Amino acid sequence: MNASFEPLKVINWKKALKLVFLGKVEVVEESDESVHSISFSIKIPSVVRLLRFVGFKKREIKFSRQNIYARDRFQCQYCGEKLSSEDLTYDHITPRSRGGKTEWSNIVTCCIPCNRQKGGRTPEEADLSLIKKPSKPIWLWGFHSRYSLRNTPESWRDYIYWNIELVD
Repeated sequence: MNASFEPLKVINWKKALKLVFLGKVEVVEESDESVHSISFSIKIPSVVRLLRFVGFKKREIKFSRQNIYARDRFQCQYCGEKLSSEDLTYDHITPRSRGGKTEWSNIVTCCIPCNRQKGGRTPEEADLSLIKKPSKPIWLWGFHSRYSLRNTPESWRDYIYWNIELVD
């Protein structure tokens, strides 16, 4: 976490211990597991906080399948059904065969039955309508697409912003 307790990044326990020994972070939560050396034993940190505030750089959001799903909240943009990423695909609104490009404004999250129904046609030709017009997201929070309530470590839950929807 940043010095202001904002979640920044997930790091492995080795990097966390290295940052502790360098004096760059403080341990906020520890796990039950320990690491042992010849002369001492230390609990593995599960949540660390930077001692100095790190400013955010505006980063380009990577165009990827998971980021498309996160932008569309894991919801088919034709029928509205929410599904897991394994049960979703994406669809070109204007088919590639008709000159449609693979870009943020032409790709939507889609369930397999709706994708089959649409085929190589436009949504209008397939008698489908979009829930919302797709656009390039200005911000995606990393935890939204990577962590669900089932696999988020218990020690993190007090530090994740609960106004962000976690996938159940």
